[in-house]
Amino acid sequence: MRDLPRQLSVDDLSELFEGRTRLVEKLAQRSDPLADARDVIHGLSEEEKLEALNAHPAIGAKTLSRRSAVEQGGNDDTEMLAELERLNREYEDRFGFRFVVFVNRRPKSELVPVLRERLTRSRDEELDTAVLELVAIAEDRWRHS
Repeated sequence: MRDLPRQLSVDDLSELFEGRTRLVEKLAQRSDPLADARDVIHGLSEEEKLEALNAHPAIGAKTLSRRSAVEQGGNDDTEMLAELERLNREYEDRFGFRFVVFVNRRPKSELVPVLRERLTRSRDEELDTAVLELVAIAEDRWRHS
């Protein structure tokens, strides 16, 4: 495992955050981007937060980046995957952005109750939670790369 880095390039950060977004571009200007990520996120506009969230693949999606595929693990049963797909749709309809959670190598079946619980929150609470999950994912990816 690696310690958190000081300087990272736009390309490094794009891999950690699932794409080149304005968040990534702002972080790349920092001398300690992952340590500063929470502060940078608090200064983002809602549009910039949504862009960063929507760059991530949905939990259980068929097409995933290499990193997401490893984190989300293999295929689970079809009923559970259908439930995840339904809940993801409900989440995106309710909040207007993608559900993002730090999987932390948990099986998809453990994420269903997390998604259900997060659907009970307000949009503001969920937006704050989701962007902080982005940082947790990026930090974990760096440590395990």
